[in-house]
Amino acid sequence: MTDRLIKATTALAVVTVAAVAALISYSHALDLVRSHGETGLTARLVPFTVDGLIWAASMVILDAHRHHRPVPALARWSLTSGICATIGANLAHGAAHGPIGALVSAWPALALVGSFELLMILTRNAPSPSPPAPGERTGAHRSEPACTEMEQTPEQAVLNEYRASLNGPGRPLSQRYLADKHGIDRRRVKQIITGENSAER
Repeated sequence: MTDRLIKATTALAVVTVAAVAALISYSHALDLVRSHGETGLTARLVPFTVDGLIWAASMVILDAHRHHRPVPALARWSLTSGICATIGANLAHGAAHGPIGALVSAWPALALVGSFELLMILTRNAPSPSPPAPGERTGAHRSEPACTEMEQTPEQAVLNEYRASLNGPGRPLSQRYLADKHGIDRRRVKQIITGENSAER
């Protein structure tokens, strides 16, 4: 539950920052494009090509990571180019106001790129279910004996559970698993199982 809350709040913060930064960055890029000769629909669409390139390259990189494939060189190049273009456009927009103005103007682009990449990292690093330990894999889904451990000694519980595992799918329960579960020395578990096997012969 805690992990889900962290992911949800982080994703919400990233999306919020990215949305605000995208609007400001788009406005800066649009002003720059218009001041260099483009007008109308063309001027409004050019900034989208930069952010669209960043999105497409990031999705390709994410897909490669999720399927454990090498990241295409074109995706890396496109992502780098898109980041340089959006930051450069915002820097140029504020350059008339000096170095501080250029940095202030570039900040939304930096926030947009940083937020988007953080979201990609969060998605790439999503934990996968860890496989059970070898001793647990053989007995994780086995039915428990009819008698509860409160009604029998640990030795009887070990014996009953071991007998039940012989009739189930897979291998019998391991001595280590039984010793850890019932708090009995592993040598004692071995004696119990050995005695059971000898009696069956």
